[in-house]
Amino acid sequence: MRSAKGFSLIELLIVVAIILIIAAIAIPNLLQARISANESSAAEALRTLTSAETTYFTAYPTIGYASTIGPLGGATPCTPSSTTACIIDNFLATATPGGTGKSGYYFLATGVVNGGATFNDAYVLGAAPISVKYSGNRDFCSVNDGVLRSQMATIGDLPASVVSPCLSFPVAQ
Repeated sequence: MRSAKGFSLIELLIVVAIILIIAAIAIPNLLQARISANESSAAEALRTLTSAETTYFTAYPTIGYASTIGPLGGATPCTPSSTTACIIDNFLATATPGGTGKSGYYFLATGVVNGGATFNDAYVLGAAPISVKYSGNRDFCSVNDGVLRSQMATIGDLPASVVSPCLSFPVAQ
């Protein structure tokens, strides 16, 4: 009589089946955790951009708010000016549609000239997921009232860049 060492094929198949069942349960939860983290990061980035716009407005009153997101950042080593204010990280300042994004989201900042103003007296900040249902489920936006708003994203969304659509978003919870 021979003594068998090792595992039989059936035992190995049972172990593999158990591992696959555990993975099938865990992977959707992992993806949802990533989406939640990306959405939290996007909301915090808009809060950072709100502070940056206020700082930019104070530093460059003849320009007002930044016309785009680019002037709020600046490549290292950064020298502050109206075109590279060095207020935010350049990674966020370049996370625009067509680029690589940041934490699964694209961002835009748009300066707005109202009425007879000669400078940007308002702004719109927007964030949209790069891939809906994979990198995020919600679009975010904010205007110069500082209130963060969000709505469910749809495929092909771009970050908000106009005041009136942003104001129609419900206030973020």
